[in-house]
Amino acid sequence: MKEIRLHGRGGMGTVKAAEVIVYANVAKGGYGNSIPFFGFERQGAQVTAFVRIDSKPIRPKTQVYEPDCIIIMDPTIQNAVDVFEGIRENSVLVLNTKEDFANLSLPANIKKVALIDATSLALELLNKPITNTAMLGAFVKGTEWVNLSDIVSKVRENWGDLNADIVRKAYEITKVYEIN
Repeated sequence: MKEIRLHGRGGMGTVKAAEVIVYANVAKGGYGNSIPFFGFERQGAQVTAFVRIDSKPIRPKTQVYEPDCIIIMDPTIQNAVDVFEGIRENSVLVLNTKEDFANLSLPANIKKVALIDATSLALELLNKPITNTAMLGAFVKGTEWVNLSDIVSKVRENWGDLNADIVRKAYEITKVYEIN
């Protein structure tokens, strides 16, 4: 089972991104569940979503305390939350940032990093800082746990062709780094 924790802010599509990941795993014959966690439900407030995906039925329906992957939709969230809490060995980080890989300070448990400036991409194509579809493309590129075509299909169904194009573009431009 792969456990994923998404960190974002209200209005960025964090919860919907979690649901799309689950859909993509189910579409390929697997199982999944997503659990949102809200504080105050308002634009800009901290939002966390938890996802589990597997090839067999999933029993736990709790928060993810030891993620295999962390998706950070908004880099400023790291100033408010310990996003790396409980991170497992050999984990993946999918990060929305303008920073170069060499400038990042990462825990030793992270072995793969997928970087994308999702905010700039969203502003360029949507005129809004809604980063969920770009981060979904980066997630697929960084993990290969679900199929890009399944993510694109669900995004197109939910939000139309432009957002489906953002997923594909994000997949193409995401830079993936392996850490030894």
